[in-house]
Amino acid sequence: MKNQTLTLHEYQALLRNDFYGFVERSFYELNADTKFLHNWHIELIASELEACRRGETKRLFINVPPRSLKSHCASVALPAYLLGHNPSAQIICASYGQDLANKLALDCRSLMSSDWYRNLFPTHLSGQRQAVSEFMTEAKGFRLATSVGGVLTGRGGDFMIIDDPLKPDEAVSETQRNAVNDWYQHTLYSHLNNNN
Repeated sequence: MKNQTLTLHEYQALLRNDFYGFVERSFYELNADTKFLHNWHIELIASELEACRRGETKRLFINVPPRSLKSHCASVALPAYLLGHNPSAQIICASYGQDLANKLALDCRSLMSSDWYRNLFPTHLSGQRQAVSEFMTEAKGFRLATSVGGVLTGRGGDFMIIDDPLKPDEAVSETQRNAVNDWYQHTLYSHLNNNN
């Protein structure tokens, strides 16, 4: 059997069209000294998130243990991939606290600012809006980071990503769970641009 190697152009084409490959490569871009541990669940998460990007899946819940790369896949790699394919996409990402929301946004923005990403996609970040909590592309697409319970007045999104809506110790509280559900139903959901 012949030894086959990909050219740079072929490798970039693969990453543009294979979200799992993009997840793995983006992990190394942000964690150069950490080994990516392949597992079937990451392939499954990537496949399901790709179905969301293509519009085949409208609602997706991912429930995995901590440190399973859920946040990297859904809140960091997916928004970068979405904006790579559609620079005008509007993405709202929410987490239980603004600190976590900002950390995930910063990782996504760092990824999109990397030479590797800029060589992969024609998407460019706008110089006008580069706040950690909201950064924008030159095509007016954006990734907005907010906390669960946060205000979204006048804002809408094509994609809504809720990552860790509750702190682990709050998850046992019915009151806290109800508050998150109310915020989702009465605030976030109504800001979905096409809520079919």
